[in-house]
Amino acid sequence: MMNMFLCTFTLSTSLLNSKKELVFEYSTCKYRDVKKIWYAILPLLKNKFTLTMIVFVGWMSFFDQNNMIDRIQNMNQLHQLEKDKIYFTNKIKENTTKLNELQTDSKNLEKFAREQYLMKKDNEDIFIIVDH
Repeated sequence: MMNMFLCTFTLSTSLLNSKKELVFEYSTCKYRDVKKIWYAILPLLKNKFTLTMIVFVGWMSFFDQNNMIDRIQNMNQLHQLEKDKIYFTNKIKENTTKLNELQTDSKNLEKFAREQYLMKKDNEDIFIIVDH
């Protein structure tokens, strides 16, 4: 029972255009089945071109200056910065319209000063009501 475990694939080789294809299926297998798979894959790993390709892909994915992990993080950061750019562009438009309103009308300027900075005239009292 200890030698039996779940194997995620079985190997079947077929000749198609003089190339070996690996067909993966879901099944249960024993240790000797895994050993058969290992002995079928081992010649592929001994091929210098296959080994070179595996090393190249591994190097480019993990160890290179522009590796895939950093590229994914940079892409996520770029998307976040683009969202921030849209947000701040909209905020700039809103603030520009508010500034234009304050500069053109003295009543709007007085209203803004009273609401934001709690300014008052000499003969007025201000009562602040806070909602809970």
